Amino acid sequence: MTEPRVIVDALNIDYPAARVVNNLSFTLGNERLALVGESGSGKSMSARALMGLVRKPGAVSARQLNVLGNDLLTMNNRGWQQLRGNGIAMVLQDPRYALNPVKSVSAQLEESLTLHQSLPRKERVERIRDIIHAVGLEQSVLTRYPGELSGGMGQRVMIAIALINNPQVLIADEPTSALDARLRNQILELLVQQCEERQMAMLLISHDLPLVAEHCDRVLVMYQGEKVDEMAARDLPQATHPYTRTLWTCRPNASTYGQMLPTLDRKELHHGPR
Repeated sequence: MTEPRVIVDALNIDYPAARVVNNLSFTLGNERLALVGESGSGKSMSARALMGLVRKPGAVSARQLNVLGNDLLTMNNRGWQQLRGNGIAMVLQDPRYALNPVKSVSAQLEESLTLHQSLPRKERVERIRDIIHAVGLEQSVLTRYPGELSGGMGQRVMIAIALINNPQVLIADEPTSALDARLRNQILELLVQQCEERQMAMLLISHDLPLVAEHCDRVLVMYQGEKVDEMAARDLPQATHPYTRTLWTCRPNASTYGQMLPTLDRKELHHGPR
């Protein structure tokens, strides 16, 4: 067993009106781990804590919060600048809001490189050319602006920006939710391929359980800010926890057209060990 790249032990995230993540614990090795659950379950907020992006008045506390040997609870601004991009990177949900509309693709890739590394211009050009090829785009995309890209192309550009500094951990926060079914599979397959080629760990935030079952190694299920279930991703179709089972069976498809989908009986739900 290799050392965990991410250690989360008893993570709490509090706002004045509510606790949004409660006593969350997990580790991430060189693998693909999915955080799943309905909107508001605390998935994205947990990911933000690993990037140091929980905004005040949110307060993060934990017994341990560690990425690549770095204690995030004591990290200063300089430490965060060194860790983000180089050690851990994040792909966001929608390129229409995550990319800068007034900068070309080339300029945004170069900005990500120069922010985290000092490289000669020739090496920067080569790195940009190589990453665009790696995410399956033509070199001509470099001169284009975000508004000229399709949704799938924009998502690939965001992935290129996240990967250009060769991070060891990638957080992908609902990276396919703005795409149609065909593109969702393409983007997840691209992420899996890059994880394998780069020996990169991935934390995937998702509500799409079939994609998770196909592309991830493990899955952690969150409900109202807490972890309620954890299993091998391939075991999702046989899940026994009432919440996980409901998430799996409420998926609309051709065979359920015109029928009421299952709903969760909250009285049946029992939290797992805390």
